Amino acid sequence: MSNVNIPVQERGTSQVLFNHTPTAASYSFNDTNLVSPTGLVPIMRLAHQAGLLDLAEQRLTVTTTGADKGANPGAKLSTLIAGMAAGADSIDDMNILRHGGMNRLFDRVYAPSTLGSFLRSFSFGHVRQLDAISARLLTGFDQHIRLLATSPTTPQSSMVFVDVDDTVIDVHSARKQGAGFGYQGSRGLNALLATASTSTSSQVIVGQRLRKGSTSSARGADKFVSDALATTRRINSGQAPVLVRADSAYYSSTMTKAARGAGAEVSVTVRMDKKVKTAISTIDDDAWTGIQYPEAIFDEETKTWISKAEVAEVAFTAFTSKKKALQVPGRLIVRRVPELNEKKRSAGQDPLFDLYRYHAFFTTLDQERFDTVLADQIHRKHAIIEQINAELKNGALAHMPSGAFDANAAWVTIAAMTHNLLRAAAGLMGGRMSKARAQTLRTRIILVPARIAHRARRLILNLPRDWPWAEEFARLWQAALSPPQRALT
Repeated sequence: MSNVNIPVQERGTSQVLFNHTPTAASYSFNDTNLVSPTGLVPIMRLAHQAGLLDLAEQRLTVTTTGADKGANPGAKLSTLIAGMAAGADSIDDMNILRHGGMNRLFDRVYAPSTLGSFLRSFSFGHVRQLDAISARLLTGFDQHIRLLATSPTTPQSSMVFVDVDDTVIDVHSARKQGAGFGYQGSRGLNALLATASTSTSSQVIVGQRLRKGSTSSARGADKFVSDALATTRRINSGQAPVLVRADSAYYSSTMTKAARGAGAEVSVTVRMDKKVKTAISTIDDDAWTGIQYPEAIFDEETKTWISKAEVAEVAFTAFTSKKKALQVPGRLIVRRVPELNEKKRSAGQDPLFDLYRYHAFFTTLDQERFDTVLADQIHRKHAIIEQINAELKNGALAHMPSGAFDANAAWVTIAAMTHNLLRAAAGLMGGRMSKARAQTLRTRIILVPARIAHRARRLILNLPRDWPWAEEFARLWQAALSPPQRALT
């Protein structure tokens, strides 16, 4: 082990010090009792209590020929999830689990090379097995903490919202299988995600799928939505009504039919085609209701902040060009924003009449329970799924670690499982931590260091004194290492 002394630098008459007492600092990588991500102890215990090991051993059948790459799938899957929870965004980063006394806290922590071989052994069928494990793991988490809590106090708080969106994960090599140029104009792979949330519960991922980079957003969305809603039903123990929200890329008869067939309502942005424009033109001027945004919204088209708008609605039947079985009656809700042409106004050329830009969405929500303004507010909150996209790209999905498409598809599913595990852990802590994002959980809970001590055949973890989030850590520890409190319904 190296032992390096760092002399104190002087600047003028004052010294640049870590504090006011030492005259030198040194380091040595030689302590076998130190661990860094101590918070993984209760978090991985929660995963195992939810059934992670058993599910992987029962359902994951990766080939074990040759070097036994698929042996012990439960332990290897647990290692990958623990590494992602600690902040790993590549196979090599899994080494974060192999230091100090980590082998005393966790059994069978695999090397990055072994984990890479394991992932490269995946086929499309194995990825689908991972999807099934992910769905059932959510049910296990729901035994410990209700993931989709609802309240009958208001129509909005009594619903479960399933949001669908896709995002492009940039790659920098054309040799990665499936890499292509998508709607963003950059080379990448396309990840399709579905999240479920309520007005009081954070988003959990109920569906994930990796696709070729050049794939259109709506491809396979009908089957994907059906699977996501089936997973949502598993954890929607109160059988609260479900609303599927999506942007215009998913405005199709097949996706709508899949959602309606599963018993869900829909709220989908529509494209401004001739039929929609004709419907908007029938709205009377007196029908518009002014609304104020709680916070101003930045409009990418005009590069301005919008703080007010008007909404109105008209009865609308979607997909009338399709056969009758695919046509859906509902409501077309329209939001209009004043068109501000600053160049003309600055030149003294005020318009003779007001101009507006229109944004419309189609919904099947009941008009008596959800008036025009409330339905518009609910639909605009579909944007919360962008937080999940950003959070994943700031973590495990910062890039795709393998050249093999199925290995990357498995990586995406494992990232989704890790996200759900962290959401369950945050819910167990409660309070302000219940909606903390992954990076916050890592900083405050997961990456708290500890020194391992032995006493009476027990492991004692000595944590830093005056740790600001010691109370939250204690709540998670108590909840994760205790029997489940909720009965599965």
